[in-house]
Amino acid sequence: MINHEVPCLNFRQKHFQTPHPQGFLRSLLFHSMRFAPSVILRTLAFAMFAIPFLSANPGPFTAFSDGETFTYRVSWGVFFHAGEIVISAHEEKFADGAKVCRITTDTATRGLVRGFYAYNNRAEGVIDQATGRLLLLREKGSDGVHFTDNETTFDYARKLASYVDRAHPNRTARVPIPPGDPIDLISALVDTRNWNLKPGEKRPVLVNFGNEFFPLALYAEGYDEIWTPLGRFQTLVLVPRMEENPKGIFKRGGEIKVWISQSGQKLPVQMQLKLKFGMATLHLTDYRKAAASEKPAE
Repeated sequence: MINHEVPCLNFRQKHFQTPHPQGFLRSLLFHSMRFAPSVILRTLAFAMFAIPFLSANPGPFTAFSDGETFTYRVSWGVFFHAGEIVISAHEEKFADGAKVCRITTDTATRGLVRGFYAYNNRAEGVIDQATGRLLLLREKGSDGVHFTDNETTFDYARKLASYVDRAHPNRTARVPIPPGDPIDLISALVDTRNWNLKPGEKRPVLVNFGNEFFPLALYAEGYDEIWTPLGRFQTLVLVPRMEENPKGIFKRGGEIKVWISQSGQKLPVQMQLKLKFGMATLHLTDYRKAAASEKPAE
């Protein structure tokens, strides 16, 4: 059972027991800061960041280029710099000559928030370059109290996904892969820059989270001009929705939005996750290619 360190009444001593101010503030932040970084990572994009392929759209993987790196500042409530998410992509070659793209997402709390809640998480996805198929998902992280350590491998010949959860062995399972080729949400959100969707259009996607698969529809909501740490951009706002039997944050009224710049590199310059306990926003603060740092054109 988790001790939330909230003020309590001690009738034996006949007085109020009030925890240390730092413990009290930690208790106020605990629930929100426990879930915000990881939900953003798993639902947005590591994150806020990518959702593309179904069986109707097979083909080479195009979401990331070799050497690309996206750095996002996470703001939440009154905290301007509550965390940081870094997404990087690197091409690799297996012994049999097959080329894959390894996408790594590092999430960590920063600034004042880290003093109360030290959260670190790394997620990896390995995707076959030729087919765009997700081969492996791996995630490991901790806040010092709660731990994440899981891995999913995909066997398309047998249409099975093997999920191993070392932190919660009871969740380990082998589940059928539904029709369509699943992808991690991060790669999906980033790949939207290649879709050229117009306002009012939508595209179906199949996303994997742990031992479950979720069919989503990605809607182009409309155009929006925004200011970011990298400047002003004309963007297209994309909103993923779970239209049938909503689960997770979608069932609880949560919402994700992604702003894709409409010129230059067409980058996901901003993402937003709205939950009952608040709203977290990811601002793209740095974008790099393999050769050199490059600021996307406005």
